Amino acid sequence: MKKLNVIVIVIVFLATPFVHGSRIKDIASVKGVRDNLLIGYGLVIGLKGTGDSGTDITSKSMIRLFEKMGIQTGATDFKSKNVAAVIATAKLPPFARAGTRIDVTVSSIGDAASLEGGTLLVTPLRAGDQTVYAVSQGPVSLGGLTDGGGKVSFPTTARVPNGALVEKEIDGSFTNKKTFVLSINNPDFTTAARLTKVINTELGGKYAVARDSGTVDVIAPFNFEGSGVELMATIENLDVDADSKARVVLNERTGTVVIGENVQIKNVAISHGELAIEVAGPKGPKEKVGVVGGATIKDVVKALNTLGVTPRDLTAIFQALRASGALQADLEVL
Repeated sequence: MKKLNVIVIVIVFLATPFVHGSRIKDIASVKGVRDNLLIGYGLVIGLKGTGDSGTDITSKSMIRLFEKMGIQTGATDFKSKNVAAVIATAKLPPFARAGTRIDVTVSSIGDAASLEGGTLLVTPLRAGDQTVYAVSQGPVSLGGLTDGGGKVSFPTTARVPNGALVEKEIDGSFTNKKTFVLSINNPDFTTAARLTKVINTELGGKYAVARDSGTVDVIAPFNFEGSGVELMATIENLDVDADSKARVVLNERTGTVVIGENVQIKNVAISHGELAIEVAGPKGPKEKVGVVGGATIKDVVKALNTLGVTPRDLTAIFQALRASGALQADLEVL
């Protein structure tokens, strides 16, 4: 019978929590202050034979363009590999004013081989309500990563830097607002309570109320009426100890393991193939085997990686730990 080489590891787990303060602006956002997505259809011209090979949509778009310019070709078809039909997308920043320039991304929707060297013709950019908020035009730039041969990896997607001009503003009166809503990026009751307490302490009264785990309502104090910008500037720079659920994230394909600081593990012994693992707390029984010193569960992963445990085995081990109740955290496998 073949003898198995069993390796026993004892991890001494000591809970040493670390508290890191985060600015409110980094963990929450003001409701209504966000980007707005824009989209439009356009044509990129001036390509060096790398455009669409006569697709129907490109042909009709060119004929219609000529008609708008007063050129009656009488043609029912238009073929040119110097033109490509594209979809243009952009993000309209909050409080963007008429005349502000924003970047645009264009992506080919036909069979064009490359957009290199092309120029985007006038392209209206619409929001979900079909209102035109910006107009784009200008030379496109690939600016992408190249492969080993020096060629651009994705030549059918390009950018038009500062290529769109904002034509219509989104109403966002902010200065005279009397109430504000803060949306916490990762909803958590503890974080919401701490955020509320910090704001009320800074403003010297009960001006903030947590509506739920992800929403905090703020009323502008009398001394900040008509000064919404100054109020938000004061609030967003306050430090809050953001809390979160204990979580372990495993990516079986890449072998990546991400462990939250609140993850804890109980005393447990696991046997997996030729590997035996024992995790003992500081008050656990003394073992006759060597001890791998450690302070957190990340040392379990480090020890397993040292032994050459595969990502698949690592995933199986942590799933078993979670199922047994020894791993006191959520387990997410990507």
